[in-house]
Amino acid sequence: MFKNRALAFILITLMIDAIGIGIVFPIMPDLMERVGAGDTGQGALWGGLLMAAYAGALFLSGPIVGSISDAVGRRPILIAALVMLALDYVIMALADSFWLLLLGRSLAGLAGATYITATAYIADMSSPQEKAANFGLIGAAFGIGFVLGPALGGVAAEISLSAPFWIAAALAAGNALFGFFVLPESLTPEKRRPFGKRDLNPFKSIFDAFRLPGLAVPLVCIFIFEFANMVYPTLWAFWTREVFDWPTLYIGLSLAAYGVLLAFVQGGLMPIFIRWIGDFRTLMLGMISALIGMIGFGFTGSITALVVFLILAALSDLVPALMTAMASNQTDDDRQGVVQGVIASLSSLAAILSPLVMTGLFQASVDAEGTYMPGAPFFFAAVLVLAMMPLIFRLRGHASV
Repeated sequence: MFKNRALAFILITLMIDAIGIGIVFPIMPDLMERVGAGDTGQGALWGGLLMAAYAGALFLSGPIVGSISDAVGRRPILIAALVMLALDYVIMALADSFWLLLLGRSLAGLAGATYITATAYIADMSSPQEKAANFGLIGAAFGIGFVLGPALGGVAAEISLSAPFWIAAALAAGNALFGFFVLPESLTPEKRRPFGKRDLNPFKSIFDAFRLPGLAVPLVCIFIFEFANMVYPTLWAFWTREVFDWPTLYIGLSLAAYGVLLAFVQGGLMPIFIRWIGDFRTLMLGMISALIGMIGFGFTGSITALVVFLILAALSDLVPALMTAMASNQTDDDRQGVVQGVIASLSSLAAILSPLVMTGLFQASVDAEGTYMPGAPFFFAAVLVLAMMPLIFRLRGHASV
């Protein structure tokens, strides 16, 4: 009963978090126009800066929040993060300048504890054999959120550009209230560890995690893959508008379709793949799908090709859950929070750097004065995935099956 109730709440929390994130993606070009960001290339660059601000705040706060949850428990951190997310979306609904949007996204980054602490919560309640499949459910919850979020964003934006943010604020606030009444604590007092001054330094937490036996390789792999995979959320709205001249509604529907695929892969196919071929071969399937998909998006100019490569992009999302499970299996119970915080910080560091690099490449590739190649960022991402293959083979011993 405890596991079912807790897992249901965590998955709902993550789904609502994904709705709040996904609801923004299809309206990003119009949002950048509202605050005076200019044409598609320049709008992508400013949108990348907005994403980098979110990731920067999460990078600084991730290990700290994870360490606090190791000391005081997961429940209060989850509820506080949801309240802060609701405040962020109110600010973004009212924002009429880029700097207010920047403030709102920074607050959302500080509230990134939703994902960090939820992942630690899942680790608390899962056996080593269950972790990969349960972390896959996290991806499925995000996938469902990405179905609903972009669809809501695309439709609600037809009413008002601020409407999607008010919807996201209401969902976050309602879920915080729901969690206050129904969520039990997952970390028992005897498994908690003291919070000290050393935990306030995010770089110290990252360095400490790299020194733990067996963690360095999966952490490096997580960073590189997340850097490459950020090409999709960073550029999808701008790339589809540039290549296909899609309006906001079509962008939202395409992201919703990706969410359906993601939920099916992570919630349906992943447990089957793990049972049939094991963790490592499933990881390799995701890596190969990522490589082919990124190369394909770099070349594509047709809707048919886009659909095919969107399926491969969804299969590539097998990778983060499996690498997270492999890292978690190397970690003691009283350090799950800090390690998940470090993973979130490394993902955030990738999310700081990747939007700046990818949007810069995109702006240069659609500039009238240079060579027109809007798929250039996807090619660059494919090179990164290919380069990390030797490290992936070293993870074979980290798999639980």
